[in-house]
Amino acid sequence: MAEQEEKREEVLEPERSGENQAAAEEEDLSVQLEKALERNRELEDKLLRMAAEQDNFKKRMQRERESALKYAEENILRELLPFLDNLERAVAQCKCSPDAETLLTGVELTCKGLLGALEKFGVKPLAGEGQPFDPNFHEAVAMEASADVPENQILQEYQKGYMFKDRLIRAAKVVVSKGNVEE
Repeated sequence: MAEQEEKREEVLEPERSGENQAAAEEEDLSVQLEKALERNRELEDKLLRMAAEQDNFKKRMQRERESALKYAEENILRELLPFLDNLERAVAQCKCSPDAETLLTGVELTCKGLLGALEKFGVKPLAGEGQPFDPNFHEAVAMEASADVPENQILQEYQKGYMFKDRLIRAAKVVVSKGNVEE
């Protein structure tokens, strides 16, 4: 009987050790689950912070873009103000002095300076008289016969046309030659 008792105890011990092992594994899984849940919370928090940061970045970029568009012309206008000052001085000079030659010289210099300032920002005048008529760049306001200028050439320019970089911002208003009508 004692032998049977010993065998029975030997059989129970592995069961108990199996229970202890299962409990240990369960506790181990519980710890792992808790760690995984904590890691999940950390990652969710990080994701939310990154999403908020991204949203703030988009809003800041939108504000900066709107501000840049609102004040985009500021540099051009600042560059043009000295020419306005020069024209005002020319008008004042004209009122004080009957000398038209100095007035003309001052206005010509102001015009050249203004064209230079516009060219600095990419604005260039189109070629005018003597050039072939191009409806993409010129607006014909009249047609005249001319013995000297061939047909479809610009005889006279009423208003200059201008390009801004590679885009037409104002078409030139021109008189176009019909050619020698008598022939």
